[in-house]
Amino acid sequence: MMRLVVFLLPVLLFTACGDNTKVEVGQKTTMDIDKVFDAGEVLKGEVISAKFKIKNTGDYPLVIAEVSGSCSCTVTDYPKEAIMPGDEGEIFAHVNTDKTGSGAISKTVRIVSNTTPSINQVVIKAVVRNK
Repeated sequence: MMRLVVFLLPVLLFTACGDNTKVEVGQKTTMDIDKVFDAGEVLKGEVISAKFKIKNTGDYPLVIAEVSGSCSCTVTDYPKEAIMPGDEGEIFAHVNTDKTGSGAISKTVRIVSNTTPSINQVVIKAVVRNK
């Protein structure tokens, strides 16, 4: 009896995993966002606070899964709740210029969301001057 159960269990599992199941990941939407924040000239040691306004221009809720800076000098914050169609939200990015070089800098912020494409990037630009 035990042999029969051991034999039939894998057969049952394989037949239950047919191709007739449909998995929906979610609805894709669109967003409008300014791609560049230019902080101009800043002194070494200042923190650049960039704000990127996002507008959901699609027909489904905009869900931001992740926002990350290109280096440890950039800290981000973003809406954790879905942004409904027609509504706006804000992404914040703070760049600590103590951790950057002097001169022209360009730091990217990567945004992962339910849009096509699913990864978008915005850029923070500045010219860092020594004190």
